[in-house]
Amino acid sequence: MVADSEARKGSRRPLVTAWSRVQRARNADGADQTGLHRMFDLHALSCAGDALVAVGLAGTIFFSVPVGEARVRVALYLLITMAPFALLAPLVGPVLDRFRHGRRYALATTMLARGFLAYAIADQLDSWVLYPAAFGVLVMSKSYGVARSAAVPRLLPPRITLVEANARGSLAGTIFGALAGGIGAALAQFGAGWPLRLATVVFLVGMVLSLRLPAGVDSDKPEVLPRVFALLAHKEALKLWNLPVWAAITAGGTLRAVYGFLALFMAFRVRTDDLLLSPLAALGAVAAALASGAFVATLIGTRLKLRRPLLLDAIVVGGVAFGAMVAAVFYSLPALVLLAFGTALASGLAKLAVDAVIQERLPDESRASAFAHSETMQQLAWVSGGAAGLIPVSGQWGLFLVALVVAAVTLRVSAWAWAAHRASVAPATAPASEWTATSGAR
Repeated sequence: MVADSEARKGSRRPLVTAWSRVQRARNADGADQTGLHRMFDLHALSCAGDALVAVGLAGTIFFSVPVGEARVRVALYLLITMAPFALLAPLVGPVLDRFRHGRRYALATTMLARGFLAYAIADQLDSWVLYPAAFGVLVMSKSYGVARSAAVPRLLPPRITLVEANARGSLAGTIFGALAGGIGAALAQFGAGWPLRLATVVFLVGMVLSLRLPAGVDSDKPEVLPRVFALLAHKEALKLWNLPVWAAITAGGTLRAVYGFLALFMAFRVRTDDLLLSPLAALGAVAAALASGAFVATLIGTRLKLRRPLLLDAIVVGGVAFGAMVAAVFYSLPALVLLAFGTALASGLAKLAVDAVIQERLPDESRASAFAHSETMQQLAWVSGGAAGLIPVSGQWGLFLVALVVAAVTLRVSAWAWAAHRASVAPATAPASEWTATSGAR
């Protein structure tokens, strides 16, 4: 009896140690004093729910049909969900910014809506309801991101910067999203609807947690609102951009597009190319590399002090261009796995650079709107890259074209980074408003 008791205690020690480390990281640097740790929990639940929805939809749209039909279904999904989203996304930020004292309720509403829609999809996987419900989940997920970007700065303790807070939240989201994805894949063996039903439960828990956020989330006045129907080319939206911000967003958007391209392009190539493994195993290796790269990027970002974010952008974009060229020449599963890992790592670091540039180069009243616009552009870039990945070309040619495009972007971003650096060290010769208008129109 004593031996069994000691054995049980010994088996629990690693779990207790791991949990204590998670708690210390969650509460570090005063996050538990301002309530920021609860925002980390909320984001972890949001990412877990989104991962479960993605697993449920993947089993319905992609894996259950032949390659040709799957290509059509994925294209239809992207068209029906993302085309309206591209028009609606610029309105999400201004609408949510009108919640002067209701950001907790806005976050809770996005969670409740996603839970309801996930449950609806689970019972309507073979009907037309799937596509509008998936579109609704997408819009609510985006709305959550915008509301979160407005809430996080109001919970920052003095020892944590906005970039570090976003990185730590992304780290929690990546870990829980990966765990939820694995659980969802296991549940999918009993039916594609089960991951979606679990997502409903996760989102409902997230709704309760949203309402329990500190009152400080609602205490400050809202951001200066852009015009409701302002697009990126409008003069009101142009006030959000200057040369460094535009360079960072271009780099980040390009890498997100490559990420989306690889995710869908390789999903089809592994089903037709001879990569020495079964299609499911090869796709799992590429997906694991993408997830691992994103995880490492967020892990680095929790302690990274970005002093030259645009230089980092130029380096990582150039690295992806080189990696795509190498993968095109030595086309094999190891080369594809390395490219996927490097692209996800570069994309994660570029996202941190975008956050750093916006925080450094824009005034307080413009940051939340700038974050909303930049997140919209990044998500649309992912979808654009994914749509390009549906084009039926050979693996080598596809990667070769990616290398050419990203190399061209590397040259442009490097030139912008050098111009921004020269402008930062040279004495100002023009008013800031002129510089913003000129660089924003480039």
